Amino acid sequence: MTVRVAIKVRNLELNDRLKEYVTKKAGRLDRYLDAIDSVQVELAYLESARSAADRQVAQVTARGKGLLLRAEERSDDIFASIDAVVDKVERQAARYKGKRWRNRGDGRSTAQAAPDLPEEGSQEADTREIVRRKRIPLNPMDESEALEQMSLLGHEDFFLFLNTATNQVNVLYRRRDGGYGLIEPEMG
Repeated sequence: MTVRVAIKVRNLELNDRLKEYVTKKAGRLDRYLDAIDSVQVELAYLESARSAADRQVAQVTARGKGLLLRAEERSDDIFASIDAVVDKVERQAARYKGKRWRNRGDGRSTAQAAPDLPEEGSQEADTREIVRRKRIPLNPMDESEALEQMSLLGHEDFFLFLNTATNQVNVLYRRRDGGYGLIEPEMG
């Protein structure tokens, strides 16, 4: 099965050499996890980056049934950023594949229980201005699944999910001491 690769660019010219390189690198991700259906690659040149070594940005989002893997890398060379981000997604796929085969206790694999998850976005403008909006599909999961998805996606700060126990939207977050916290909303 071949993976659909979509390429988006910002402040960068997508020449044939770059397009072929990205397609070749991202197209091989289904070797590691055949559940991957499509891969979206975003390439950007950010003049606002503090360091010149962080201006070439490559972001990869791999999607499949019950699966979302995402990674971002920055360097001073776009090809180096692409190599690093594809390597990172390959490691995530290997980790996911290992967790998928582990028994969950109720007979379901992680792949059967894992929902489609939202993308993580980066904001580089003034924090008082909304620079990006996202619509997030909330699929039900319990707290342990949310912890697993948070680490699988590489979200370091927080993770939004629909808690099956309370049927409410919850936010799982990492505390400064290394532990985790859970925000459960109440109507005020």
